[in-house]
Amino acid sequence: MPSVAFYTLGCKVNFYDTEAIWQLFKNEGYEQVDFEGPADVYLINTCTVTNTGDKKSRQMIRRAVRRNPEAIVAVTGCYAQTSPGEILDIPGVDLVIGNQDRDQIMTHVKNIEASRQPVNAVRNIMKTREFEEMDVPGFADRTRAFMKIQDGCNNFCTFCIIPWSRGLSRSRDPKSIVAQAHQLVEAGYKEFVLTGIHTGGYGDDLDNYRLSDLLWDLDKVDGLERVRISSIEASQIDEKLLEVLNRSSKMCRHLHIPLQAGHNDVLKAMRRKYTTEEYYAKMQLIRQAMPDVGITTDVIVGFPGETDEMFRAGYDFMKAVNYSEMHVFPYSKRTGTPAARMENQIDEEIKNVRVQELIDLSEEMQIAYARKFVGQTLSVIPERSAKGAPGRSTQHGFSDNYLQVFFEGEDSLQGELCQVKITEAGVNECRGELVGVSQSGLKQAVLK
Repeated sequence: MPSVAFYTLGCKVNFYDTEAIWQLFKNEGYEQVDFEGPADVYLINTCTVTNTGDKKSRQMIRRAVRRNPEAIVAVTGCYAQTSPGEILDIPGVDLVIGNQDRDQIMTHVKNIEASRQPVNAVRNIMKTREFEEMDVPGFADRTRAFMKIQDGCNNFCTFCIIPWSRGLSRSRDPKSIVAQAHQLVEAGYKEFVLTGIHTGGYGDDLDNYRLSDLLWDLDKVDGLERVRISSIEASQIDEKLLEVLNRSSKMCRHLHIPLQAGHNDVLKAMRRKYTTEEYYAKMQLIRQAMPDVGITTDVIVGFPGETDEMFRAGYDFMKAVNYSEMHVFPYSKRTGTPAARMENQIDEEIKNVRVQELIDLSEEMQIAYARKFVGQTLSVIPERSAKGAPGRSTQHGFSDNYLQVFFEGEDSLQGELCQVKITEAGVNECRGELVGVSQSGLKQAVLK
């Protein structure tokens, strides 16, 4: 039986794509083996969001070549899309394929087996208007199903290379998403995470069908308990979407809404399409539509030209928005982007001090948010036993509003919708006790 090993760098979309590529190999009779061991085919799914992503991708490619010089080494993903030449220059690489045409991967592998000639299968992604249909019927993580609904981005923020590696925004056919939703519910999944490169841009290229329409169509899927949007821009949350958040019982009380900077001058330099005033007003509308919603965000610290005053103003703004968690990144130059050529680059040490300040602020906000729920009962879908717990009797999962919750319970609860009363709040983890289980198709089990 031929074997294939995968290594994935980067974002959730890449992990989804790797799962989809694995299905193609599986259908051809391959078995999946560990990347650290011998394999007949190594596939590296690369990332190019930072210069470090490129470097790490090259390291993993070289590692695969060393593991088994006879193997076919195939490279896909964002770095493959933007720099196929650099990758083919690495001795031992057989196939470079970008973020499209991946349904052809098995044909290429067979041809290379016969000819042993390296193949560059990368085309210009900027001309691609079709969403690449690749199904994933199941995931290794049994409780949450990721569904890729969109690819590409039209925004061209000045710090970001991704439109050049992923192309312009294109949406997956709604019928195909709903069909996959039914399939995943059949397979036992109760929570879907809708993901994409610019997920909230879903529908921009469709006729009269937006993200809000898709959410209502998913709302009708029996057996689906929770729908989570992996990330959405403030400007994409319109009245129709607010209505879904307010009225659909399946929408999770958690939204990830990137801010990137809390000062208008920096937002403008980043070419973000909103002001802090517009962003703040949108947050208020979301909280009216969905009380107690957890709002998480991404922030880039030390963007070129960010003065101390701008950083301070941003800090106060983030405090005022009152997030439930922030993901904080120091600005890193991405070769090929306008921001990398800007003057007034910020000193690394200043960046690190600012990053630490925002991480501290994030932790304060995280604990304050979690404390609001002590004594309340939340729905939690356990994903796994807590590591290091005696006898695997502690379960770990996320509540609908994205608190990480640990509670006593057996492994049989994994994937079930559990009602858990929060007893203790923490920065990254909360403790709770199980009060009930809503089991689909089984009698309600209520625990005294």
